[in-house]
Amino acid sequence: MAYEDKDSNIGTVLISFLAGAAIGSGLALLFAPKTGKEVREQIKDLTDDAAVKIRDYARDAQERIKTTCDEGKELIKEKKSILSSAIEAGKEAMEKEREKFCEGHKKSDEPAA
Repeated sequence: MAYEDKDSNIGTVLISFLAGAAIGSGLALLFAPKTGKEVREQIKDLTDDAAVKIRDYARDAQERIKTTCDEGKELIKEKKSILSSAIEAGKEAMEKEREKFCEGHKKSDEPAA
């Protein structure tokens, strides 16, 4: 869980950084002494670049989440198998001890010869 929270926080910071960079670049372009057409083209280019970077990051984050989920499922299967084996071994040990106890109890109930 903590690992997922860490990835989520990193993702939020990265997306916030990219959005801030895009907004800051856009504002810098708006106040730069250029023609309107040049400014619009630069803003469009920056917006396109930011969108591509955000899509790439989202794809990467999605792959990491899927990988983490798959690893978690595999770990749960493994631990479940180990736990099932331990429970079965405990049941077998308990049954053997019950049989020993019952045999010992039967012998003590038999009349002495």
